Amino acid sequence: MPMNEMSISATTLAQPDESELDTLRERARRVLAEAERQGATAAEVGISAGQGLSVTVRLGEIETLEFHRDRAVSVTLFVGQRKGSASSSDDSEDSIRETVAAALAIAGQTGEDPHSGLAEPELLAQDIPDLDLCHVWPLTPADAIEQAQQCEAAGRTDERIVNSEGASVSSSVSVRVYANSNGFLGAYAGSHHSRSCVLVAEQDDAMQRDYWYDSQRDPAALMAPAEVGQRAASRTLARLGAARPATGEYPVLFAPEVARGLIGHFTSAISGGALYRKASFLRDRLNSQVFPEWVTIAEQPRLRGGAASAPFDSDGIATRDQAFVEQGMLVRYALGLYAARRLGLAPTGNGGGVRNLRITHGDEDQAALCRRMGNGILVTEVMGQGVNLVTGDYSRGASGFRVENGEISEPLEEFTIAGHLGDMFASLVASGSDVDQRGHIHCGSLLLAPLKIAGR
Repeated sequence: MPMNEMSISATTLAQPDESELDTLRERARRVLAEAERQGATAAEVGISAGQGLSVTVRLGEIETLEFHRDRAVSVTLFVGQRKGSASSSDDSEDSIRETVAAALAIAGQTGEDPHSGLAEPELLAQDIPDLDLCHVWPLTPADAIEQAQQCEAAGRTDERIVNSEGASVSSSVSVRVYANSNGFLGAYAGSHHSRSCVLVAEQDDAMQRDYWYDSQRDPAALMAPAEVGQRAASRTLARLGAARPATGEYPVLFAPEVARGLIGHFTSAISGGALYRKASFLRDRLNSQVFPEWVTIAEQPRLRGGAASAPFDSDGIATRDQAFVEQGMLVRYALGLYAARRLGLAPTGNGGGVRNLRITHGDEDQAALCRRMGNGILVTEVMGQGVNLVTGDYSRGASGFRVENGEISEPLEEFTIAGHLGDMFASLVASGSDVDQRGHIHCGSLLLAPLKIAGR
């Protein structure tokens, strides 16, 4: 990719300042005023502005180098209890008028919905604390290219690593503003930075692929480029010589990156949309035992520097620390405003999902949980879409490692795990201290009672 060296080294992301936030706040006020002028009885607007830099190298050469700067305006307005929404990437005065007019036209074609409308003023966030979410990385394209190359090179030192699917470095900064005609206007900035590497290894004419990545709000907390590449290589090499396990029932230990997916199925099943559509096997389980008594599952949406932290949800409702499971009992659903009204319940500040969800864990890391399991299977990857939240049925392809006498003994692949989510939750044995905090669910390894494994 030919390019001017000056342009490669000159571009860095800018820190969002108060003047930029003020500009977006004023734009949000203009949208609300325009909605009122055109006849809306209530309105809300979300404005996002962001910029980012990303680079991918493969086999030492630049494959992609991208810089983006974008802005989006989303308007939802109400005429009585008729609702219309429209969005635009242009926030000029003409575009605002056209976007509001489009939303009004849509509202005119919809039926009345008794559950629609803005959040009551008393539910809206009264304070917008600084949650330490924005850390700008003074990263030039040249820096990003060099780091990606370092990452990939560190992962290719073993001759069994025969190919690479690329190493990437990315950095982004964004600002979100939300306002509504009930008097709420809130704004905050955030950043996300990452390094990743995907490698391919070969042995005895059989190939294996694996990866590693790190993602942080603060670039200073990122895993070093060489360490990311080395971790990707060790994971890839460990998969060489994989076999299929014999069909049977085995205790199963989910690694953190798989375990958070399992907890993600739980959060999907207690989310308002699935509940009011009667599309969740947990629909009638409130205040009943779902997990063992030792389990508490709670969110910390205002955790400083948290990957998913936010001071308010997509409805402007204040976020707060709260438990969904206490002593194994399902004590609360995760509800945005509309779903709560459909269910006749109070909203929980979960418009947009859960944030920094955590499950009780002890002092045992993954190695200790392997020893506790004795003989079984450590699952490091699952694939396929075989999860039915309506029935709770679970069936997914997987790969991982055999564990014998508490030690990892050989890699495994091409097997299927089958069970029922309700049984899997109820039979959870232990939660590890090796907590992965890179997403909206913070979870360590999870040890489960024996599950059906279909292999050879």
